[in-house]
Amino acid sequence: MAKSIFITGGGSGIGRATAILFAGRGWRIGLADIDEGGLAATRALLPSGMAETHVMDVRDRAGWAAALDTFTAPSAGQLDVLFNNAGIATGGPLTATSFDAIDRTIAINLTGVLNGARIGYAYLARTPGACLLNTASASAIYGSAGLATYSATKFAVRGLTEALDAEWARDGIRVRAIVPAFVETPLLDGAIDGSNRTIRETVRAAGLELTSVEAVARAAWAAVHGTRVHTYVGRTAHIMAFAARFAPAMLRKRMRRG
Repeated sequence: MAKSIFITGGGSGIGRATAILFAGRGWRIGLADIDEGGLAATRALLPSGMAETHVMDVRDRAGWAAALDTFTAPSAGQLDVLFNNAGIATGGPLTATSFDAIDRTIAINLTGVLNGARIGYAYLARTPGACLLNTASASAIYGSAGLATYSATKFAVRGLTEALDAEWARDGIRVRAIVPAFVETPLLDGAIDGSNRTIRETVRAAGLELTSVEAVARAAWAAVHGTRVHTYVGRTAHIMAFAARFAPAMLRKRMRRG
């Protein structure tokens, strides 16, 4: 039987590109998203019979269990990769960010990932060589001014990845994270609280590059099949990782200017 990957946030962006890459290499794909139309659009791009869709909110634990039960039924409950990818982007000064936005960001970007890990464990534990893959961010390398809540959730995802890679090693489950910089997805079209600019406009004004979703999908493949806990994606992520290790004072000064 073909290997299988269950991808949250599969209706667009990184999730869609990853589904296309894995399906093209013979994997069976489970797509989950709150966007039914986006799921249908992704599925239409994949080989016939290679994917199934699940309209699901990562905050809904019962929804997680139902979707994973259905998707893994043909493989006797086994799952090769669970890709905890769903997330939202929020920006702006913390003092200008509503409490509703803070709560929603934490619930989706962190609690949703914890839900996937906690509920997905049973399926991964049945599968030799299984992998939990999480989407972190370059904002988890050094906290980004104007992205405080987002950075906090991605730091948590990074820490969770490291903790579970150690905790689940005895069960034969590898835990990995991709750490991209700014990725060319619709998330960048969101407005920054307290500003009339989008995240995309702010990124471009800062002279930072946008990484393609195809590059991130290739990094996801490498992460699943590699030995590194964190896989950095894009020039900015690599520069930040280097600076955080060897020139933290310089990075701190740059962040204060930003």
